[in-house]
Amino acid sequence: MSRRITKIAVLGSGVMGSGIACHFANIGLEVLMLDILPRDLAEGARNKPSERNRIANDALQKAIKGRPAALYDKSFASRIAIGNFEDDFEKIKDCDWIIEVVVERLDIKKQVFDKVEQYRTAGTLVTTNTSGIPIHMMAEGRSEDFRQHFCGTHFFNPPRYMRLLEVIPGPDTKPEVVDFLMHYGDRYLGKQTVLCKDTPAFIANRVGVYAMSKIYQLATELGMRIETVDRLTGPAIGRPKTGTFRLGDLVGHDTAANVIRGIKQNCPDDEQAGAFEIPPYLQFLLDNNFLGNKSGQGFYKKTKERDEKGRPVILALNLKTLEYEPQSLPDLPSLKATKEIDNLPKRIRAIFGAEDRGGKLIRKSLLGLFAYVSNRVPEISDNLYAIDDAMRAGYAWELGPFEYWDIIGAKKGIQLAEEKGETVAEWVKEMVAAGHDKFYKREGGVRKYYDIATREYQVVPGSDEFIILDNYRDRKPVLKNNEMSLHDIGDGVLCLEFTSPHNSIGEGILRGINEAIQLAEEDGWQGIVIGNNASNFSVGANLMLIAMLAYNQEFDELNMAVNLFQQTSMRLRHSAIPVVTATQGYTFGGGCELLMHSDAAVCAAESYIGLVEVGVGLIPGGAGTKEFALRASDRFFEGDVQIPTLIEQFKTIALANVATSAHEAFNYGYLLAGRDSVALNRDRNIAEAKAKVLELAPGYTRPLIREDITVLGRQGLAALYTAANELRLGNYASEHDIKIAHKIAWVLCGGDLTGAQQVSETYLLDLEREAFLSLAGEAKTQERIQHMLKTNKPLRN
Repeated sequence: MSRRITKIAVLGSGVMGSGIACHFANIGLEVLMLDILPRDLAEGARNKPSERNRIANDALQKAIKGRPAALYDKSFASRIAIGNFEDDFEKIKDCDWIIEVVVERLDIKKQVFDKVEQYRTAGTLVTTNTSGIPIHMMAEGRSEDFRQHFCGTHFFNPPRYMRLLEVIPGPDTKPEVVDFLMHYGDRYLGKQTVLCKDTPAFIANRVGVYAMSKIYQLATELGMRIETVDRLTGPAIGRPKTGTFRLGDLVGHDTAANVIRGIKQNCPDDEQAGAFEIPPYLQFLLDNNFLGNKSGQGFYKKTKERDEKGRPVILALNLKTLEYEPQSLPDLPSLKATKEIDNLPKRIRAIFGAEDRGGKLIRKSLLGLFAYVSNRVPEISDNLYAIDDAMRAGYAWELGPFEYWDIIGAKKGIQLAEEKGETVAEWVKEMVAAGHDKFYKREGGVRKYYDIATREYQVVPGSDEFIILDNYRDRKPVLKNNEMSLHDIGDGVLCLEFTSPHNSIGEGILRGINEAIQLAEEDGWQGIVIGNNASNFSVGANLMLIAMLAYNQEFDELNMAVNLFQQTSMRLRHSAIPVVTATQGYTFGGGCELLMHSDAAVCAAESYIGLVEVGVGLIPGGAGTKEFALRASDRFFEGDVQIPTLIEQFKTIALANVATSAHEAFNYGYLLAGRDSVALNRDRNIAEAKAKVLELAPGYTRPLIREDITVLGRQGLAALYTAANELRLGNYASEHDIKIAHKIAWVLCGGDLTGAQQVSETYLLDLEREAFLSLAGEAKTQERIQHMLKTNKPLRN
């Protein structure tokens, strides 16, 4: 379907409406956001546009100022125009896509659609962000053209960050409209699009609310404390750290209760209807208006008291007595397993097999989940992978239900579920009887799923457009050590994957990069992508190694380690083949330095990029400070005052500024326009980086080491020392911060030179390494490093 989207209308400016409007602005579209007139318009304000548009304007301002940020860059707010339903509705005739995001009441939505019918241009897309009202009910009574172009597009909150977009066709929606929305959501909005049937709560909330309700039920049955349940149902099994009860507090218990009641009422044939009961303790919270975070207390209650570490004391609700009590964790073997086993599948199997109450909770909840999702196919989706995609993207689970089941084994899961009285769908038994014990398998570098219709394994649709490194595990890596693997990803391109804890950069990764480049140069490869599919590209250099060498005063060893990092960065810059970095999530410190020395970077929009070494009392020592001096020089021009540019570069490092999106990283100078690019869908960044390698490879010329970097010497130092002093006077920096800032200034200005002159990269690298080593020997720096390693938080000393 050939369709160009340039302007969007968002009808409704609440939390979801303003969030959706901001996300469409993020991708470069013109947005019109409308809402109702204020009910309290004073007589004298009736003709003032600012007053008439107050609801939409206030919502937009709140979204702009909110945290986490709804916009990739605050300047993108200029793409959003506001208005009201009375004065501006006719403007929707110029929009290519109209999204309804008003209150969840069918009668009100129908009133809005009456006005949409009046003003929309034929052929314009109309979608609703409803979280559960049936699409067919909203389409009733509408014109044929409206119905053919009408669909559900259910975003999750917050729209920028939650990756799920459920697409729910109505009975008359044109297939090409559905195809367009699935494609657009993926390629342009950066979402995991999932095709849903028009059933109550669609996919993610239907399964997610069941999972939550089941654990509510089991917590009572097993007599478990809520903090224990949350510890077991969070990262321990690959789910968010909120666990289950904290998630309820976050969502809001009134909201959750409405969804639970809605599913129970609208799904009378659901075999697990008993799970969708409001337990007495949840009713207690509802009766007392203890709705969670938005009301100040729910399952947890934050007090004004402080513990011995100065943190607020948070009490937990006792589900039996309905009293708030201090938190405590019992000594359960299943809880110990959550700490002792790093590998997620192994950890899940260990907890699942534990015989204590924790093991019983996870075992019963997962077995119930297995049975539940088996019976939802084909009710809510014809394909099992859609359910897994929805739960990973919508609830931030690392694994979908069928992926959990694969860890336990399909046959074993059936047996154990039925022993617990659960009813497993016949198609799963037929699959196992046919000799298949997995819902997924990998063959030839692609992932396949068991297709119920054909009773055969089929390629997961669209997966051939992604590069998922797990799909290469059955092949021998081209190169491998304990911190990295080098994969052949086709077309003569290699992908270097970090495999160290948290993707921290140590000697194994650095030597692996050097060996990979040499191999690529000598064996005729097209080039290299540095990328991985982890949540975070890299948290930076291996801080533990730096700490050990600094504490033991092994400065010759530390000098060699820093030199290795610097020379590796330079090897990336000056190799004979193109190297492109693909990032997502945290791209801190050394990870940022490698990115800046690549030929190009393809960064997922949700990449958080920064040189953060000041937080541990150091300066960027992997050629990052040198690179900022080089980039400052490249920004100078004839007649330029130069000092403001230098101060700007200096403050970015000295304040450890982190870009909260790839777009913002251009503002800080971590990314360069014309060189680096943004991938809206994080699952596509490696594939796009590979395409960039292939674009650069023909006729690629090895860049020369720069000898023409303009530094300002004493003139620059005076300006930067003054800027540092202003930070101190403004209480933005401690004395040790100022010492670090002076070291940064020293490198950026080329040291104590009598005037501006041109220097080489090698000269600046020597200054950088000397400054890094001198700071590493400082007691206050070592205190910062120790504090970061212990608490994962920076120390201001």
